[in-house]
Amino acid sequence: MAKTSDYFETYMYPELVERREKLQDATRSRPADPGLTRLLAEVDAALSRIEEGSFGRCETCHDPIEEDRLRADPLLRFCLDHLSPSQQKDLEEDLEAAARVQRALVPAPKLEVPGWHFAFHYEPAGVVSGDCCDLFTPDGRKDEIFFVFGDVSGKGVSAAMLMSNLHATFRSLAAAGLPLPTLVEQANRIFRSTSLSRTFATLVVGRLSTCGKAEICNAGHCPPILVRGSEVETIAPTGLPIGTFYSCHYEATRVTLEPGDTLLLYTDGITEARNAEGEEFGAGRLEEMVGQLGGSPAPEFVSRVLDSVRDHLGRIPKADDLSLFVLQRPVEPAN
Repeated sequence: MAKTSDYFETYMYPELVERREKLQDATRSRPADPGLTRLLAEVDAALSRIEEGSFGRCETCHDPIEEDRLRADPLLRFCLDHLSPSQQKDLEEDLEAAARVQRALVPAPKLEVPGWHFAFHYEPAGVVSGDCCDLFTPDGRKDEIFFVFGDVSGKGVSAAMLMSNLHATFRSLAAAGLPLPTLVEQANRIFRSTSLSRTFATLVVGRLSTCGKAEICNAGHCPPILVRGSEVETIAPTGLPIGTFYSCHYEATRVTLEPGDTLLLYTDGITEARNAEGEEFGAGRLEEMVGQLGGSPAPEFVSRVLDSVRDHLGRIPKADDLSLFVLQRPVEPAN
């Protein structure tokens, strides 16, 4: 991986130059605005630090500034240890607000959609998360359900901000009635053109009908697991992660879930969880385990997977967000 300074010299510098030009235009039209003048000076200073090779170093201790904070705000000059008391207070309030926003974005625990049962678990490794879990019906329609599930690269506030951006983008595009691959292609272009840092997101985006038909685009994410009784199959990626390139082509996989079938989605915090010996939980272990749960209620899939991952970790704290999403066709009760 490139050093932070190399990363910002390659990617951030030209975008800061572009934003400086926009600031200059704004300053010419509002010359008496002290806020614009101050911001322009801060951008100039950041560009100078990149040119000098000192960008990303705390001006007090000269240690690296936390990278996720720099990606969110490239104008930073101090690491967390050397923020002023007022800056620390502002940061704490921002994190608390971001966490509240994220909690409000996850699906309602008791969301009911005819023909489907759902269960999910959303557990950030820190205060905020880059994982995305959304389930909604466009314009309140009940005959069509969309879901978006995945992981934005990076950690902390910058990843959380990008996740929230994706959340809003997909909800807006879904209302337009586009074919699913076209919807994902447009979301990719929007994400790629509006993200300041060159991040990406692995996502599974799907459209469900009340009769059990599912159309799924997997943009470079962990393959969802389809459980039919004791049989297990996976749904491979049908395109690159969102944000990899401006123009990407996506295809959809179509499957029909029968009553009792279950689709399990997960982020790599599940499969890459390492125990004290450095052993990963692994996709193979996950597939074998859920294959033994065929016919179980959706919440049991979630609880059993989480129990197994935590048993595997033992006393080792989780290093990444843990997110699971289970979509299930209920079995009709016998008359």
